[in-house]
Parts: sequence; C-alpha cells; structure tokens
Amino acid sequence: MPASTAAERRSRRRAAGLPSPAMMFLKGFIKHPVMVGAIASSSQRLVRHVLSRVDWKNCKLFVEYGPGVGTFTRTVLDQLAPDARVIAIDTNPDFIAYLDATIDDPRLIAVCGSASDVKQIIAHHGFEHADYIASGLPFSTLPAGVGDAIAKSTHEVLRTGGAFLVYQYNPKVRNFLTPHWAKIDHAIEWWNIPPAQLWWAWKE
Repeated sequence: MPASTAAERRSRRRAAGLPSPAMMFLKGFIKHPVMVGAIASSSQRLVRHVLSRVDWKNCKLFVEYGPGVGTFTRTVLDQLAPDARVIAIDTNPDFIAYLDATIDDPRLIAVCGSASDVKQIIAHHGFEHADYIASGLPFSTLPAGVGDAIAKSTHEVLRTGGAFLVYQYNPKVRNFLTPHWAKIDHAIEWWNIPPAQLWWAWKE
C-alpha cells in the first residue's frame, strides 16, 4: 500500500485545523512531560535502526506504545504487509486524534488507552499475540509500578520469537526488561538528539 506524500499529509492536517508534527509534539510534551519524555520526535535514523531487526514477512500485528505524532507509525506502515495491522496505543487523546486525522490507512488502529492493558486491547481487535511491540515510553519517569506492569503485560502478549523494541534516553530501562527477558540486545544511536539507548528484548 503506497504511503501518502508529505503534501497529502499537510493537506489533511490543514483541513483538520491541526498544527505541524513538531508543534504538536512540543504541545504534548508541555501538557504531559512525564508521559512523553522528550521535546522532539525521534530522528529517521533512530527509527530505521530500531526497526532494522523486524522480520516484516512474519509480522501480522505490530503494536506501538506512545506513537505521538506518528514518526514510527508511518515507517512501520511503509514496511508492513497489506493484510497486517498496527495498533498504536497512547494515553494522550490529542495524539490519537492527530493520528486519525493525518494517517489515512485502514491498517492503523489508534487506541486511547494504557500500554499496561495491551492484552485486552489487542484481544478486542481480534488478536491473541503481537509479533513486535515498539516503545518510546519514558519508563524511568512513569508512576510507580506502571513501568513494571507494562513490561509484564508486554512479555505475556508477545509471540515466541517476537521482540520488544525499546528506545530510551535513560539506560535504567534495562531494569524493567531483565525480570522478563533473558535475551536482550543493546545499541546506541548516536545520530539522534539526544543520543538514544536502543534495546531489543526477544521472547524465547
């Protein structure tokens, strides 16, 4: 399925009376700094690096936590098979409305909710397991217990051989992963502002 052009996205955004992605992201950070965790969206280099280990041929459900303005979402849709789906989960209703207004793709399911409820959310849409789950949520600044609940639910809902793809600016995120995953790969994407910690936690 061909991706929409930048001009088409701008046209839909203007028609909906929405700001630019950068302004939208900044407004989201100002409104919910603990949940957004950054003042600018991720670089395309970071996005490509995080997604470089996805086996797209065997991906029927890709879940994204904290999609924001859709920086990752659009790249995932560009790679995804025509019969696959993306479920993007965000607690910020403004971001969910933004995705619905700017991404015209029936494979996208944008949900306003908590990542800790991922099992119920994907079941509601007819899935038992996710193949890959990506997250840019700031685990270290989430309310007490929320990060642990998200990690536990994520591990439960991933299929065997699937992975939790995490990009963070705080290396302490590994503390949330190690209780649930034994195989964890790590890298740093220096060509991002600020440099980001990347983690691939594989369900064996």
